[in-house]
Amino acid sequence: MKAREAKRKKLVEKYADKRAELKKAGDWDALQKLPRNSSKVRMRNRCRLTGRPRGYMSMFGVSRVIFRDMALFGLIPGVTKASW
Repeated sequence: MKAREAKRKKLVEKYADKRAELKKAGDWDALQKLPRNSSKVRMRNRCRLTGRPRGYMSMFGVSRVIFRDMALFGLIPGVTKASW
C-alpha cells in the first residue's frame, strides 16, 4: 500500500500543471482522459513507518499507535505522557 501511494504521489506531481490548465480552460473531456490516480483527491495520508491509513497525525506524519510508542520511548522531543 505504501508503494501504491508513492506511485499516486508521483502521478499527481507529474500531471498537476496539465490538470490545472485543463480545468482553467474548461476542457472536461480531456480531463477525463487523464489517469485517475493523477487526481489529488485520490491520495490518502498514511503513516510513514507502517502505512496505516487511519489515525494519521499530520503534524508528525505517523499514526496514533506509532506516535504513542515513540512518545513513550522518548523519540519525539517535547512530548511526554500526560498525568494529573
